[in-house]
Amino acid sequence: MQSAKNFTLVILMAMLIPIIPFAIIGELPGEQWLSSTDENALLFGITGMGLLAADILLPIPSSIMGTMLGARLGFLPGLIWCWSGLVAGNIIGYLTGRLLLSRFVSDSQQTPTLWLLFISRPVPVFAEALTFTAGAEKMKFSRFLLVSMAGNGIYSLALSGNGATLLPNAFAGPGLALPMLLPVAAWLTWRWYDQKKRNSTKQ
Repeated sequence: MQSAKNFTLVILMAMLIPIIPFAIIGELPGEQWLSSTDENALLFGITGMGLLAADILLPIPSSIMGTMLGARLGFLPGLIWCWSGLVAGNIIGYLTGRLLLSRFVSDSQQTPTLWLLFISRPVPVFAEALTFTAGAEKMKFSRFLLVSMAGNGIYSLALSGNGATLLPNAFAGPGLALPMLLPVAAWLTWRWYDQKKRNSTKQ
């Protein structure tokens, strides 16, 4: 019972880490900061990667950042910068959870599942919370990194591909709207998986 309470406490604290900055300062103008470097492709990529890495702790719209990287730099460079930034952010989140939250964790071994970490990549707040929790619960770093690289790779592929395909051809509306559907799709997938798991447990 105590281990379950500790695990719940860690989850709540992990969710508060990204929520509190958003509640205090709102969503940061990442698009404006990124657009200000538009004349220099290298600086644009570095800035985009940095903003995506910072998204683990600050309210920055990662889906828009990834889409803009693909639109400005093209599919492959946009994919590399986007993927690098997201993975770097996950590493920061894992280390933050391990350093700040692990003291509240018992030896319950209630780490997030690899599948849940994988499909949560596009879901705001939830993805960050699971990353912090994985660090707090001391999930093996190599396993965490592999799942992070795979999940963020698919997410980056969708974002940069969308940006490179739609935005340069002036389909800005659909180009910016499609990334918003990724979190919904991931959330629905998780709900389906969770319900399936509960049904199998009852049987």
